[in-house]
Amino acid sequence: MSTPGTFVRRYFEPLVLVTQVLVDLAVVLLACWTAYQLREWVGWRSPIELSVYREVFLLTAAVCLVCFHSLGMYSPIKSLLNIEEFKAIAKSTVIAFFVVLGLILFLRQTPVPGAGPFYSWLVRFHKLVDLESDPSRYSRLTLFLAYAFILVYMTVNRFICFKVIQMLHRRRLGNRNVLIYGTGPTALRLQRKFVLVPTLGLNLVGFLTEEEDQRGQVFNGVSVLGGHEDIEAVVSRMKVSEVFVALPESSEERVMEIIEELERLGIVYHVVPRFYHLMTHKVRIENLDSIPLITLSNRQPSIATAFGKRVLDLAVSALVLTLGAPFFVIPALFIKRESPGPVFFRQTRIGRNGEPFEMFKFRTMFHEASGDGPSPSSRRDPRITRIGRFLRRYSLDELPQFINVFRGEMSLVGPRPEMAFIVDGYGPLERERLRAKPGVTGLWQISYARGGPIHENLDYDIYYIENQSLLLDLVILALTGFAVVRGTGAY
Repeated sequence: MSTPGTFVRRYFEPLVLVTQVLVDLAVVLLACWTAYQLREWVGWRSPIELSVYREVFLLTAAVCLVCFHSLGMYSPIKSLLNIEEFKAIAKSTVIAFFVVLGLILFLRQTPVPGAGPFYSWLVRFHKLVDLESDPSRYSRLTLFLAYAFILVYMTVNRFICFKVIQMLHRRRLGNRNVLIYGTGPTALRLQRKFVLVPTLGLNLVGFLTEEEDQRGQVFNGVSVLGGHEDIEAVVSRMKVSEVFVALPESSEERVMEIIEELERLGIVYHVVPRFYHLMTHKVRIENLDSIPLITLSNRQPSIATAFGKRVLDLAVSALVLTLGAPFFVIPALFIKRESPGPVFFRQTRIGRNGEPFEMFKFRTMFHEASGDGPSPSSRRDPRITRIGRFLRRYSLDELPQFINVFRGEMSLVGPRPEMAFIVDGYGPLERERLRAKPGVTGLWQISYARGGPIHENLDYDIYYIENQSLLLDLVILALTGFAVVRGTGAY
């Protein structure tokens, strides 16, 4: 292996961090420069030289980087689909805007020294940090546009960066070797997540097990390398940096024995708790004297969030149904030309609180093949028409669902609605999906697991339901836009 390659693999995370900070700095300055150029190009009032903004643009860059760091944007631990990072961009931009405005007011030219030694000392300190240029010369339009461009540019920048890091991890660059202790359903679910989410940067080298008869077996292409007594040898041989203990069914004493061994070896470990299904909900940890208690937090969205969500649903659906009328007529003509039958595919789905409703979609299959059968899993499915393949690829078959959104049966963002016979088989955990209004798009639709059945990928819906907010909806809508443009819709 080449020396540069070895160096990159050894110091992958620090190199990524430094590169990310430098790229973010360049993007923020580019956004400021774009705002200046746009204002000057529009010719709003008298022209202002770029040098006037030099200090405030540098101040903006510094404050933005501090906000990015404070809100966890440089953490190596990523959230589900990097949703929290995209939310942090919006929060950081707003916070930085108000911080810089406050600093501009405070860092005006140093006032004339007054009486008293303490005041004179404050004046001397102020003079060290004040702005040389006059803030009154700044264009308010330029400053506002700068932060608008920072929000847009940083979102695009991070989206590209996540894809680049994902590509590097797929090529085994910067991945951390990990073990899963356990071979039960929870352990296999963890393994599936490692495969589905390459941005985690985790390379699963094997399993450890408590079962003697499972040693040497292979689960989904990964071997069982030994048991408890083999931990030290396996960790050393496979250069393991982290161990995931997935034994929620084991006794507390046994799990503690495993943890003590990992601590003795100095290995980073993560433990799936016994009641991990409970922990998928938003909980808070309380203490009764020295006894920790797990308590469910308020699970209902606030009145402001619910109101804002409905206003957004009405505004966007009305806009789409009004201005997007031609995009309804053109597909309808092609559908009728290629296959006799109705333009819309109507199907009863189950909505919030188990209420049934009729969902609309453009028909993408031949009329005689449409029904409640299994959904197509391939673009070559003979039931799909030619126009149907195009509509599915770019998710245009979903457009009529804005009728459901306008009527209040669905929302722009939420869990996908399932058919009644699937909901009838729901258990307590699956029924959590019915707590929210179903959506045209959602976390599952933009996830790596969108090729699998909805009811087998509850993590995404549970995460959304437990973290509902207007900001989260806007982030998901933006990521959906990226997915639609790239043509990664359904088959």
